[in-house]
Amino acid sequence: MVLDTDVVVAAMRSPRGASAELLRRVDEGKAVMVLTVALALEYEAICTLAEHRLASGLSAADTALYVDGLIALAKPVKAYFRWRPQLRDPGDELVLEAAVNGQANCIVTFNESHLREARVFGIEVIRPGEALRRIRQ
Repeated sequence: MVLDTDVVVAAMRSPRGASAELLRRVDEGKAVMVLTVALALEYEAICTLAEHRLASGLSAADTALYVDGLIALAKPVKAYFRWRPQLRDPGDELVLEAAVNGQANCIVTFNESHLREARVFGIEVIRPGEALRRIRQ
């Protein structure tokens, strides 16, 4: 699976929510998260924004540890092909490229409508709660 940046931020801001639980399941080896360098850099850029650090209560150093730990959980994927443009929101292209190049089954996001076109590649677009239900089965 590929996590959209909104899921990564939600996990950071709410350690008891579904997004954080999803990361714990990845850490336990119950799911595989794939990640490209470009998407990892986006995670870092967004997570280190002051608004997210303040909302999460994390210091800059703790935020860096969070992002480093997140990246360490993921299976690295090389982006051999760029599939742009496919989506209405150019900011979501990195997520789709990671999913296609990493042969992900799904993209986990809160913005399902933004990534609807992923289905053309055989990739489901689901919310964190649905991803957790599937892992538990």
